[in-house]
Amino acid sequence: MKFDLKKTLKKIKLNEESISMVLGAIVIVIVGILIVNYFKDKSNGAITDSSTQTTSSKEHVVVKGETLWSIAEDSFGSGYNWVDVKSANELTSETLEIGQKLILPDVSPREPTATRETTKITQSNESVTSDTYTVVSGDNLWDIAVRAYGDGYKWVEIANANSLDNPNLIHTGNVLSLPR
Repeated sequence: MKFDLKKTLKKIKLNEESISMVLGAIVIVIVGILIVNYFKDKSNGAITDSSTQTTSSKEHVVVKGETLWSIAEDSFGSGYNWVDVKSANELTSETLEIGQKLILPDVSPREPTATRETTKITQSNESVTSDTYTVVSGDNLWDIAVRAYGDGYKWVEIANANSLDNPNLIHTGNVLSLPR
């Protein structure tokens, strides 16, 4: 029995449409299996993750304009709990996406704590009593407001009174007016 290449090629040519259909169907089946497995793995991961959550945790869906701070303020009454929300969701940055689901842990509201710099300035009793202040190296508006008013949040008043375009940028030697 001799193999005739010409006859074999002719048979393939005649059945080309059928062969293409079979191969196309095989490709579609393989792609379908891959898609099903992909979503099956995703849903298994979500089920595993939710089973480790405590029942006292709540879920929050991010809407436009929200930050970790604003979510913590609304949920806990203190923006300082943003670190708890970030930690509970194992976030690597503070960037949020609209529609993102966040777990809100069951924690009590945090109170603000003094920073090391604020504590150092307050302990040294270097209060500012005049209507002007000359910036020295290492100053920032928060620390100046603490020393001048006893309230760091009044840095905004200092920035507004001095028409500062960038309140994070003050230079040594600048003379700031302090509204009284």
